[in-house]
Amino acid sequence: MTTKQHVQNLLHFVDESPSPWHAVASIETTIQSFQFVKLDETTKWQLQAGGRYYVIRDDSSIVLFVLGKKALAESGFKIIGAHTDSPGFRIRPNAATTGNGIVRLGVEIYGGPILATFTDRDLSLAGRVSYIDNRKHLAHKLVRFDQPLLRLPNLAIHMNRGVNEDGLKLHKQNELPLLLAQLTDDQLPQSYFLTLLGHAAGLDAATQILSWDLAVYDTQKGALWGANQEFYANSQIDNLASCHAALQALLDDTVLKDSDSTLVCALFDHEEIGSESHIGAAGSFLSDILQRIAIATLMDRESTARALANSFLISADMAHAYHPNFPSSYDAEHKVFVNKGPVIKSNANRRYSSESISAAHFIRWCEEADIPYQRYSHRSDLPCGSTIGPIASSKLGIRSVDVGCPMWAMHSARESAGVHDHDYMIRVLKRFFGN
Repeated sequence: MTTKQHVQNLLHFVDESPSPWHAVASIETTIQSFQFVKLDETTKWQLQAGGRYYVIRDDSSIVLFVLGKKALAESGFKIIGAHTDSPGFRIRPNAATTGNGIVRLGVEIYGGPILATFTDRDLSLAGRVSYIDNRKHLAHKLVRFDQPLLRLPNLAIHMNRGVNEDGLKLHKQNELPLLLAQLTDDQLPQSYFLTLLGHAAGLDAATQILSWDLAVYDTQKGALWGANQEFYANSQIDNLASCHAALQALLDDTVLKDSDSTLVCALFDHEEIGSESHIGAAGSFLSDILQRIAIATLMDRESTARALANSFLISADMAHAYHPNFPSSYDAEHKVFVNKGPVIKSNANRRYSSESISAAHFIRWCEEADIPYQRYSHRSDLPCGSTIGPIASSKLGIRSVDVGCPMWAMHSARESAGVHDHDYMIRVLKRFFGN
């Protein structure tokens, strides 16, 4: 693929993935033509050298792996980790309320979104519903409203005269419910919402629905922008762009055909809220998979420990690009720029997992892939975010580096990044897998 084709493919992936559950479903669809075999955690595994496998846990986290031809104790695991979730809003259980004829949906804030960016946008819902099927069994399925369904209108400036000087401040409990519909006096808001949800899920009756996980998403499609189309914009670039880059690297023909090492893509939900769940990076998902690979390949405990000692993790998550309108927000010696290459992220307090040796490995892979790279360190007087890198690295006991493509407006409803950087990231991840 060309550089621009890679990004067009990414934009399509993001557009088809309005929630973490849809992201994993999109990935599962993509890999069907690559002979990947789905494994069930409740059954015994039989693995073959060179085999391609994947495991999904709770619909929104996925681990894919290609079993290497060399002994695991000698070659170890080559792992790329990223996350499928993005900050935003989630719909409450008793969501629908009415007042003055307007139905609103109550939301909880998920992670750390820039709340003001969700105002005046064409919003909708996507996620999954749990229900009783026609055989009286418990079932669940994905659901998505394609059309704009919800809105968070701004208050007119005539009633908020200081908004341009003080910034838009939204009360998290009172001012975030999303406008859904106008109802007549005899219509009940929750019943109305359940009917909408049941219809979107293709159910015979709304009463079949028991519960849901629903994310609010922006219906605007991704787009290239800039005088030379050198930038792209979409929702959820953090961190679906890294998921996409990892997947493209794994699915490359030269990587898949002849891999000596065992290659792993681990894409987790719940990073934006701390990863503390049975499907997050702080849970057992990845370690369970690696242990079961070891068991299925008849490795003893010492060989398994040797395999982990020979392993390496690239934690891929987006990075903060220099914004020319806000120069004081960056350390002067560590500004990183859009379209200037992947960023190695460092933090002395281990908010990122990079250290001198892991960073040196990544630099070497960049040089071998003939791409530029950059180094980032956060301002000392600003709190630094974190990634799955330190969590997964400490849990597994393996060396790790934190990297990412530079981007603007991280955690906005509409984020931006550079076309060339996505191609650079795919190339260096491909080099890592094929090294």
